[in-house]
Amino acid sequence: MHVGGSFAVRSLAAAMLSILVAGCTGAGSLPPLPAKAEGPYKLGAGDRVRLVVFGQEELTGEYLVSDSGFVTVPLIGAVDAEGMSVQQLEDAVAEKLAQGILVSPNTTVEIATYRPFYILGETRAPGQYAYVPRMTVLTAVSISGGFTFRADQDTVSITREVDGGLAEFRADPLALVQPGDVINVYERYF
Repeated sequence: MHVGGSFAVRSLAAAMLSILVAGCTGAGSLPPLPAKAEGPYKLGAGDRVRLVVFGQEELTGEYLVSDSGFVTVPLIGAVDAEGMSVQQLEDAVAEKLAQGILVSPNTTVEIATYRPFYILGETRAPGQYAYVPRMTVLTAVSISGGFTFRADQDTVSITREVDGGLAEFRADPLALVQPGDVINVYERYF
């Protein structure tokens, strides 16, 4: 019975060690963050755009991309904006305005504010923050007050929308953040 008990203790110790090692890896077991997709920025829920319709001050203004992915413009109603570039949204608005409302409308769209990013874990002030173009993980951590003394400063995880679903990736401090990303700074154990 002593031999069996010793085997059980060793098995339990091995299981506990594997759980401890798995817990210490943080983002280590995640796939690496893919390279940024080429092409123009794609609009999403939470972005705020500035629409200018030349000669039509009542239509010119800032519009929020709604949770359902639409921008609601007076006279033409909801225009699908989710996943569109700024140029595509300009074209869609101009096309709708040209359908019996204006003759040859001239429109421009620019991003007024990007949707926020979120940071969790071992930073001094986790939370939601305004996105800044070309932001790195290190910049995001700085905005949230910096790392805590327990933070793993080498690797984080980033949860990002990919092909209509959420995916989590491993990233280093110089990885580029995108609007809507959720950054998780893990605790180091050693």
